[in-house]
Amino acid sequence: MRITVVTMFPEYFASPLGLGVVGRAVEAGLLTIDLVDLREHGLGRHRQLDDSPFGGGPGMVMMVEPLAAALEPLAGTHRVLLTPAGPPVTQATIDRWARLDALTLVCGRYEGVDERVAEHLVEEEASLGDFVLAGGEAAAAAVVEGVTRLLPGALGNPESAGAESFRGGLLEEPLYTRPADFRGWRVPEVLLSDDHARIEAWCRDQRLRRTLERRSDLLPPGFAEGENEV
Repeated sequence: MRITVVTMFPEYFASPLGLGVVGRAVEAGLLTIDLVDLREHGLGRHRQLDDSPFGGGPGMVMMVEPLAAALEPLAGTHRVLLTPAGPPVTQATIDRWARLDALTLVCGRYEGVDERVAEHLVEEEASLGDFVLAGGEAAAAAVVEGVTRLLPGALGNPESAGAESFRGGLLEEPLYTRPADFRGWRVPEVLLSDDHARIEAWCRDQRLRRTLERRSDLLPPGFAEGENEV
């Protein structure tokens, strides 16, 4: 897979894209990451990328011209503008992007991006969540890691990605490892048994309980009142 990141700050990615599962995937040839320095497409001798918004208002807006120069050569890829105005990225989003051959992530900055970029130069918009960052670089790094984990051969245990939170619409069950007793904080007895049927039943129950308590929005409407079953 090839992922291209269009950013004002390519140096931001030197560490996160060279470590852990992403770094190993690149080294193994499973993933190619290209960083496009948007400043190279800036206007004038100062490489300008932003200007005041028409109609007034605070802050500066990223200009359409430099972004068009950077994005039009990438028209064969699936281009995503990372912006607080986009729909939230979910595991289903990451699953969909991981099936692509080429993904382009566009990092917004300043007060926002000229709307014509969203209208004409990308295939979709996306947000990391309902909060605002200084730019899209952190979101891009998170998306790259999320996508990379799903590439065949990227994880040491390929079953890991299929047994995590959000699979089947539920959060993952609590996890424990040695020691079985730490300061009197004991691991649930069922997990220390060899009864795999009991363990699986406990895991299913815990996934449902956790989701009800922490993320009931993931469940079908009315489920918490007992109107639906999972």
